[in-house]
Amino acid sequence: MTLKARLAAGEKLIGTFLKTPSPILVEVLGTCGLDLLCLDAEHAPFDRSSIDACILAARACGLPVIVRTPTSAAEHILNALDCGADGVLLPHIRSAAEAEAAVAAATYRPGGRGYAGSSRAARYGLAAMSEHRDDAAARTVVIAQIEDVDAVAAVEVIAAIPGLDALFVGRIDLTVALDAASPDAPEVVAAVDRIIAAGAAAGVPVGMFVPRNADVAGWHAKGASLFLQGSDHAFLRSGAAALLAACRG
Repeated sequence: MTLKARLAAGEKLIGTFLKTPSPILVEVLGTCGLDLLCLDAEHAPFDRSSIDACILAARACGLPVIVRTPTSAAEHILNALDCGADGVLLPHIRSAAEAEAAVAAATYRPGGRGYAGSSRAARYGLAAMSEHRDDAAARTVVIAQIEDVDAVAAVEVIAAIPGLDALFVGRIDLTVALDAASPDAPEVVAAVDRIIAAGAAAGVPVGMFVPRNADVAGWHAKGASLFLQGSDHAFLRSGAAALLAACRG
């Protein structure tokens, strides 16, 4: 079953962010049983070549992969999808118009995604145009990240945009946008609750990062189904801290 189908079915999906542009780390994470991996090209130094190499590694080990693009610009979406990503996580979607433009940029339709039959996504020319277009429609995931005050205010209309596969709560940026003291501040929690309610009303899954892994169960009970927890950096730090604690006594 594709990531798109599992997401639409409301499965509880657990993934993580990759901050280091290394296909070797993708291979390692591909042995861990994760449901998906998100390459963080917004906040980490991924260029087109490193995105390409990491997607190659993910596909080789059967790990679904999405790219958090630097922006929701059409060229960033095109790059990720032509390289063979299963979808895109688009930062700072603030309005229905921005969401609609992003969906168009990820979709083969008039005025939408540019077509190339020579890409990895099109099997380097082996897929006929009709086959590749059908495959892209069946597997491409478009996720709008909600992390701004105006985005929360418009979240009900954003969630209703046809072709949008999920909403994703950018809780840390949302904390900053609301000038809150922490991600647990009441105003932040209320905004997250509103995003989940908007997704439920529109029949659109909602994903998020939560600061503590123990909180995943509670947010899943509230209706969130996609969780991107931690990162390769966080795993390195926690592993090193555990090593020191165990060896120093």
